[in-house]
Amino acid sequence: MREVRKLKLVIIFGAGAVGKMTVGQELMKITDLRLYHNHMDIEPVIEIFGSRVSSAVNRIREVIFDEFVKTDLYGLIFTFMWALDFPSDWEYLDNLVDIFRRGGAEIYYVELFALQEVRLQRNVTENRLQHKASKRDIEVSNARVKYEDSMFRLVSNDGEIPFKNYIKIDNSSLAPDVVAGMIKERFSL
Repeated sequence: MREVRKLKLVIIFGAGAVGKMTVGQELMKITDLRLYHNHMDIEPVIEIFGSRVSSAVNRIREVIFDEFVKTDLYGLIFTFMWALDFPSDWEYLDNLVDIFRRGGAEIYYVELFALQEVRLQRNVTENRLQHKASKRDIEVSNARVKYEDSMFRLVSNDGEIPFKNYIKIDNSSLAPDVVAGMIKERFSL
């Protein structure tokens, strides 16, 4: 008799270049989770329209989420840059998560944080540039990381994230595979 496993959604969030995608890639290697990093929809939209069209990105994400919950796959890792000081970001993420909730999924939240100087070093890694064409102009990309840091609060305050299945990890000096192992162990994935 086949074991029935409950669908899972792991949301990895944090500031630009903190390592969300890379940690997600490592987590996918050691679990049965699939990875949907945020640039999987951003890059094609930029390629087609010449800039990020948020409405198109948002609709693509809704379709992916809707279709994923209909599968018998174990679960999904989704990466997201969450502007914690914008109620609209809370609402948007809640609407996406609700698609999985209605499917009976367990939801896990992983917040990564690192100092800007660490993230600027990560902003030029081969893996990042390979998967994110819009980051290949390093000067523009570095400026965007600094701009986002100045415009949005991308690190939570103590006690702000109200979810039961939540972990906050300072991954400044941790390898992505180590962080992935911490996540897998913490949530028994």
